[in-house]
Amino acid sequence: MRKNIKLTTAFAGITVLALGLTACGTASDPASSSGAGKADASKPLVVAASPTPHADILTYVKDNLAEKAGLKLKVKEFTDYVLPNTATQSGQVDANYFQHKPYLDDFNKKNGTNVVPVVNVHLEPLGFYSKKVKDLKDLKPGQTVAVPNDTTNEGRALKLLADHGVITLKDGVGADAKLSDIEDRKGLEFKELEAATVPRALNDVDAAVINGNYAIEAKLNPAKDALALEKAEGNPYANFLAVKKGNEGDPRVKKLAELLNSPEVKKYIEDTYSNGSVVPAFGAVK
Repeated sequence: MRKNIKLTTAFAGITVLALGLTACGTASDPASSSGAGKADASKPLVVAASPTPHADILTYVKDNLAEKAGLKLKVKEFTDYVLPNTATQSGQVDANYFQHKPYLDDFNKKNGTNVVPVVNVHLEPLGFYSKKVKDLKDLKPGQTVAVPNDTTNEGRALKLLADHGVITLKDGVGADAKLSDIEDRKGLEFKELEAATVPRALNDVDAAVINGNYAIEAKLNPAKDALALEKAEGNPYANFLAVKKGNEGDPRVKKLAELLNSPEVKKYIEDTYSNGSVVPAFGAVK
């Protein structure tokens, strides 16, 4: 797995933005975030992405498809779930590719941002992992389970555990579940952690629910290593290309959207992640 590129000094400043972003948002750089008809098509489209599989997929597009399509593409890797959206909102980048709709809806609501999806690309089934037990039935009262601490992924994690009988949720609670919505913990303790740090905590807890991209980065094989795995069919958590609202008509964004939904990208995903850890979220190859 290749190493993450270092963020430039300019991108380091985004941290301040992430902390100080208000409901009114921030002004965009007209050169990189203007609406349809104003974007400079001669400039590279800068896309913020999680390293795996998002940046890998974008790099495949850049190296194999973009030039022929007349698209200049630049990929910036981020290892958290906040900066890609704040950077897209501010115009530091033109687009991002790392998240699903429930997460984005929650992020926009809490931060006053207006980032919108453009096109679905892939799905990463969430998994339940452990280095201390070999089967779900081996979990015992008093053991600790780590879960992502952001609203949507925590609810998604708890639903996965409930679907497999590890816990019982209160009646009527779905994918927006919180720890307080657990009716029966079966004696288990829960530790809430930032999603990116959960794999690193796997040795320190008895089990953990890990997002697909972070599982792959941690050298986990979801199809083989997960004690429980989300079903791909009917899953609402497809990851997509996103932009600041109003920039959907940028011709560079339209080109990238078409390439990300191409037969070539579908084949790349299926061949590269043949263990089912990443699956295409668009139509079949013709």
